[in-house]
Amino acid sequence: MRKNFVIASAMSIMLVSCGTMGTTQTGNASSGNNGSVLGGILSSMGNGETIGNILTSVIGMDKLTTSTITGTWKYDGPGCAFTSDNALAKAGGEIAATKIEDNLKTYYDKLGLASSNTYITLNSDGTFSSKINGKSFSGKWTFDEDASLLTLKGTLLTINGYAKRNTNGISILFEATKLLSLMQTMAAISGNSTLQGIGELSKNYDGLRIGFDMKK
Repeated sequence: MRKNFVIASAMSIMLVSCGTMGTTQTGNASSGNNGSVLGGILSSMGNGETIGNILTSVIGMDKLTTSTITGTWKYDGPGCAFTSDNALAKAGGEIAATKIEDNLKTYYDKLGLASSNTYITLNSDGTFSSKINGKSFSGKWTFDEDASLLTLKGTLLTINGYAKRNTNGISILFEATKLLSLMQTMAAISGNSTLQGIGELSKNYDGLRIGFDMKK
């Protein structure tokens, strides 16, 4: 079922882009042109990544529902995605997303993140409990399905993030500054050089959201 969705989505993008693909080769098309976007993404796929990988690198391409994300999710590695296919194309496509996750893994490993100390439970009654590197964060949550927007409201901090589907489960992603604020508030490690490195990484890519891949 999911495979059919991915194929259909990919075909839809291609069909929308057909009317403009010819102009992208002349160099006269605007950067916002659908053909330019798709061409930029596809041209970056020198390592054989699939259309399905591209779709899961863009927030909102494969929408989740409130019922889908309800449950307990455990850390499965670093996650990242872009806010639009245009942002993904400008960054260099799926290859760039893979490279960003590799770099994030170095930082996350230094922080000691693991499935045993980093997880979140999204309850059906609208409450959540979580730990990041063993530090607790709990409160209430809401999910805007149209915008893929996940809001976590705790006693000390309210943070907006995004949820998207990935190969093994979901990704919960944030603007870099909000992710750092969450970690700093919970762990009181604002001067940590590892966290600063995460912030610097995100500055290199417009429209990038970073966070955690999670699985049940």
